[in-house]
Amino acid sequence: MKERWKRSQSVKIQIRLHPMRILIQRVREASVTIDAQLYSSIGAGLLVLVGIEDADSKEDVAWLCGKLLKLRIFNDDAGVMNRSAEEIGADILIVSQFTLHASTRKGNRPSYIRAARPEKAIPLYEAFIAAVRQGATGKVETGRFGADMQVALINDGPVTIWIDSQHRE
Repeated sequence: MKERWKRSQSVKIQIRLHPMRILIQRVREASVTIDAQLYSSIGAGLLVLVGIEDADSKEDVAWLCGKLLKLRIFNDDAGVMNRSAEEIGADILIVSQFTLHASTRKGNRPSYIRAARPEKAIPLYEAFIAAVRQGATGKVETGRFGADMQVALINDGPVTIWIDSQHRE
């Protein structure tokens, strides 16, 4: 497991080149269907697509989970995005998606070489689910790792936010 790092000469800090990523969509409802059967569904809350790469660790899982649960993207009584999933008991649907690490640098066919192989990705995906379940106040559902899934959603807002464990902003 080789970690890829880029060293900045001017600031003398290390930055990971390929982070764990989540794409968050605030939804009115979302569901996962596998083999024409409803596998899981949620009401109002968050659909979270998770991309894992080889350099990711449980530290990335913990940071992203904390950010996800505390991110203030739900409206308060004044209509301002000022409440978190944790505060309102929002449902959360977590789906693995290796294509979040697609590279389109060369040609027109995306490369997924940065996405972690299942032996690395599955334990981190399961750790992410466990961490979210531990901190969430609403229902937490999942897709099935590696399955051909049909994900349906009604985006609310729309509100879509990309977070990765490199930038930590």
